[in-house]
Amino acid sequence: MTSPSIIGLTGSIGMGKSTVAAMFEEAGVPVFDADAEVRKLQGPGGELIPAIEEAFPGSTGPEGVNREALGAQVFGDKEKLKKLEAIVHPAVGLKRAQFLEDHKDAALILFDIPLLFEGSGHALVDTIVVVSAPAPVQRERVLARPGMTVEKFEHILGLQMPDAEKRSRADHVIDTGTTLEETRAQVEALVTKLKAAL
Repeated sequence: MTSPSIIGLTGSIGMGKSTVAAMFEEAGVPVFDADAEVRKLQGPGGELIPAIEEAFPGSTGPEGVNREALGAQVFGDKEKLKKLEAIVHPAVGLKRAQFLEDHKDAALILFDIPLLFEGSGHALVDTIVVVSAPAPVQRERVLARPGMTVEKFEHILGLQMPDAEKRSRADHVIDTGTTLEETRAQVEALVTKLKAAL
């Protein structure tokens, strides 16, 4: 019995990564969304609430982690950020291991990892897929988000590896600068190709 082949999906802000992840799911590929797991772990009644509250008093409440309160304690403090990551990362790792166990009979599984190259996520996957759209399309999508400003957008871009570099390091690129139908066709073709290669 071979273990599943793991696809790592990544892409910069506004490139349509969540949309593409959903398309992989529709094509029958189980998807592990690290960000969604973190939100659950830190949400109302989340498993990590007691540990986070103990490490960062006043940072949680009935709604789970108060992102602003926690951010105020952690922002700009490398030691505190490390402390928070030491609580969050192992918990996400356990969820990922459980997900792998639950889907060990699948041919393909997908890890949705926003900062795949910026972190060590690329070591966990067999194939890297980058979602990408032309810069003007990306800009238009992001600036249409509620509460987004040009400054915020520029700041986020500055923290992320440039799109061109991500594309150059990818095994496959999904172009999301087209229609949803065309993007879906690219995803389905890639799933077929990856399954055939197993």
